[in-house]
Order: sequence, then structure tokens, then C-alpha cells
Amino acid sequence: MRPYIGSEIGELETVILHRPGTEMLRLTPENKDDLLFDDVLWLERAQEEHDQFAKVLTDHGAQVLYLRDLLSQTLEVPEARSYLVKEVLSACESGCGSDSSVQDWAERLSPTDLAEVLIAGITKEELLEQLPTVSSMTLAAMGDDDLLLSPLPNHLFTRDSSSWVYQGVSINAMQHPARRRESLSYRAIYRWHPLFAGQDFPLWCDGEASPGATMEGGDIQIIGNGAVMVGVSERTSSQGVEQLSAALFKGGVEQVIAVHMVKNRAQMHLDTIMTMVDHGTFTKYVGAGMMPTYTLRPNDDGSIHTTENPPEAMNDVIAQALGLDSISTLTTPQDLRAAAREQWNDGANTLAIAPGVVITYESNVNTNEYLTSKGVTVHPIPGSELGRGRGGPHCMSCPVSRKPLA
Repeated sequence: MRPYIGSEIGELETVILHRPGTEMLRLTPENKDDLLFDDVLWLERAQEEHDQFAKVLTDHGAQVLYLRDLLSQTLEVPEARSYLVKEVLSACESGCGSDSSVQDWAERLSPTDLAEVLIAGITKEELLEQLPTVSSMTLAAMGDDDLLLSPLPNHLFTRDSSSWVYQGVSINAMQHPARRRESLSYRAIYRWHPLFAGQDFPLWCDGEASPGATMEGGDIQIIGNGAVMVGVSERTSSQGVEQLSAALFKGGVEQVIAVHMVKNRAQMHLDTIMTMVDHGTFTKYVGAGMMPTYTLRPNDDGSIHTTENPPEAMNDVIAQALGLDSISTLTTPQDLRAAAREQWNDGANTLAIAPGVVITYESNVNTNEYLTSKGVTVHPIPGSELGRGRGGPHCMSCPVSRKPLA
């Protein structure tokens, strides 16, 4: 497999997913907001829904790589294991991660068990069952069910922390503390996993945030023709866009379109309001309207030239980047209340598995019927549980390779 993503719509060949697991059982009404979920979920049903999502992908010829498997296999490499144990335990909320006995215990775990701890976290009681001698004042003051290492339930949304853009990958610097450890998993996987180790691909960003510079993959869309569209959103900053753009331009990308969005949770990423479904065709939430954009291009001296575009020029700017006279935006005709409900349930968050063929949540009936009426083939999946973290099929997928467009 040679990683390459040249568009949002080329036939999907390889994709990374994360099947929800024990980490979801760590969600409670008290901690769900800190962990960026709107509600606790029913794990078994969420797994069933995710399995149906994966089946649609494999039925259409895509190879599904599961994050948990990739991480377990990566942890078979001693250097990767040592790296992750050191980096993750240094973030241990109780301070016990600096205890050498805890580090030794983690190093002795099987790859599968260590991957489970890294994803699901661990409580005081669970640690003491395996390592009764460890002690610290902070640990002693904690309750048995208190988490020493927080879970990573947002690994479900594999799009955000890792984004393949043309021939390289961006490991993204996440906005919220609840998600920052996700980048460590990908840093290890792309460096040491046999599928990726030794492949000479550019690392556009390494997941380390500079002051004010954040980037999340839900804001990155590889629209093709040497162009990338990036949302400046609740989660992605202007500084993050400029840093990514500078790296992409060194790798041959010709322009980046920065779309300045309203900053709220319902529209946390660009892909919550707009996704590409076919050649020059996008689905778009009516409430997003036309948004101001900035066109970034490389100068000969390595600096970046920025052009400010008014909101009414948005579609023309995207069309120009694609080398087209115009683009088509598919906005479901419905009243604003219905539109807001479907947008909240990721109505615009489609995953294209081929040109004009998309996966959506089945609950967005109006949007699905409208897309079908416009010639788009829609494969609806259940998402009553998966959607509780405010993410749809586009959010839950990290494409690694797509076939080139004809």
C-alpha cells in the first residue's frame, strides 16, 4: 500500500477506523462534557452501528485498518513501546507515571493490553490490582474509580487527529486537552508500524502545537487539482492553517483556501457543514451561508501570499481552485428547524467512497432523499449512538489511499 489522497471523492482504497470499545464505558454524565461528548452511549449498539459502517466500506472494496490493531502491532516494536510508555505516562493525571515501577509494569504488558490502557485509560483500582506496591500522596487521595489516565473516546473520529493530504500526512495538534494524546498514537504508528515504516512520505505536521496553532482533520478537505480547503473553526486556528500551508507548499500543493466559519459546537469543523460528494459538487448546510475565504499561495521566496475574498465569492474561489467555471452546492430544501436538526445530526457530514457515492446517517431522511434526487448514490447507516459525539461518517474515517480521479 502506498498512501496517497488526491481528492475527497476518488474511489476509497484504504481507510483507518476505530471501533468503539471500553473507553466509551468511561463516559459518565459528569465527565462527558470534558471528554467532548454530548451524552453517554450504549456501547453494544454503537459497535453494531460501527460494524455496519465498516461493512459498507468493505463491500465497496475498501481495506479497513482498525486503529486498535495498528496500535497493538506498533507496540510490538520495542522503540515504539518505550516511546509511548514514556510520553503517555508523563501525562498521567495522578503523577504516578513518574514512578519507575509503573513504567516497568507498562513495559511488561502485552501489546494488546498496553494498547487497551493507552486508549481506554486506567483507574486507581485497576492499577492497584496489578501493581499493589505503587504509592503516591496524590494516588492515596484518589477514589478507587478515579481515572489515573483519561480515556480517549474521541479516537472514534479518526479523521481529526491524522489527515493524509496528497502524498504526506499531517498529525494534527488538537484544540482540547481531552484529545491531545491521540496524536501520540499516530506518531508511533506512522513511524514504526510495518505498513508505514520505511515509506518516504512527508510529515506535514507532527502534532506538536505551537502557541495558538491548532489543526483538526475535520477542517481539512483535499478537493484536488493541487488544492486544499481548510476551515478556520472552533477547533482550527488561523495560525494552524498557515503552518500547515507552509509545509504543503514545500511539497507541491499549489493553493490553500481558508474558510472562516462561525465558531460554535454545532459547526465545530468544516465537514459538519460542507463535504464533497462528486466532481465539483458539495453538500452544504443552509445555515452556513456564504463565508469569507482567504486564498493562500506560495511566493518564490518561500513566503505565503494571501488574498482576502468576500463571502459572496466563496463558490467562485472554490471553482477557480478546481479549474472549473462553477461548482454545485446541494442544500436540502427544508425549513430552518428541520435543517438545524439534521445538521446537528451530521446531515452534511458525508463520506464519499467513489465519485457520487456516499455514506450518511440514516436519520437525516430529508438530506438523503434530496441527495438521491440529485443523482447521488446514498448508503445510509444507523447512527443513533455513534452520533452522540457529534460526528458522522466523514468524521469517523481517516482515508489513507484513494484511486486517482479519471
